[in-house]
Amino acid sequence: MSHRHDPAAPAADHPTRQELSRRCRTVTEARWFALTVFAVILANATLLGLETYSGLAADWHRWLRLAEHLCLAVFTAEILLRLAAHADRPREFFRDPWNLFDLAVVLSAFVPVVRENTTVLRLLRLARVLRTARFLPQLRVVLVAVARSLPGTLSFLLVGALLLYVYAMVGWVFFARHDPEHYGSIGRSVLTLFLLMTLDGIGDAVRAGLEISRWSLVYYASYVLIASFVLVNVLIGVVLTSLEEAKELERDEHPGVPGQSTQGQPPSGEGRPLVDRVTEVRNALDALERELARTAPGARSD
Repeated sequence: MSHRHDPAAPAADHPTRQELSRRCRTVTEARWFALTVFAVILANATLLGLETYSGLAADWHRWLRLAEHLCLAVFTAEILLRLAAHADRPREFFRDPWNLFDLAVVLSAFVPVVRENTTVLRLLRLARVLRTARFLPQLRVVLVAVARSLPGTLSFLLVGALLLYVYAMVGWVFFARHDPEHYGSIGRSVLTLFLLMTLDGIGDAVRAGLEISRWSLVYYASYVLIASFVLVNVLIGVVLTSLEEAKELERDEHPGVPGQSTQGQPPSGEGRPLVDRVTEVRNALDALERELARTAPGARSD
């Protein structure tokens, strides 16, 4: 007897996954769910702070461990619900960097090697505090801006290191014999100039330099102008540009968030709400139906 494959089985499984995803999404998108998880994250941060007091940690060790296990249970249930909310489209879950970060932080607590290492486990528990960015849009924008500014920041650091090296060598040439404490080697010169970049002690450095040579005023003035004003303003510009890009990304990913501007968005396409597009299609169908109704009598008279 031959067995035939029932083609209705996958079709029955698909609605089941959609129903599971819909129900879990209703929970994960609820305001009470976000507030609960946010409160647990703050409680976890408080527990980390309490554990730094050795006397309190020794007296309440059992209760602190119990509270930690409860926090871990809540985080595990949360990530499972988020996974179930994407049951019908699992790829979208793994495309979100925040989902990957949350999943890595939660799963790391169950790795045997990590659980046995107290220092690594505490660092990973500390990483849970960063999950507050998921529930605070402004903090999420700042973190994204910092990440996007890293390439420009690396370029800034390269230019700053080159500037420090050149001025350190010049300082060693002119001041090493008279001021070996600050310019006795390339390392001391770099350290001295790095501290002067914050303008801390620049007055004492200029006075000490004037006792050696009047040209030291040109040396310090040019260094402060380039390092403390030009480069720092360039870095601020890079960060502000990245902040604007992060805000644009936040608007694109969460177009329905209140308070976000919709200026500059196209009047049609992906930026429009689905309800508006459906309404437009319905209006077009109604107009087509009226047109067909008007032309139908003429067709019969022919």
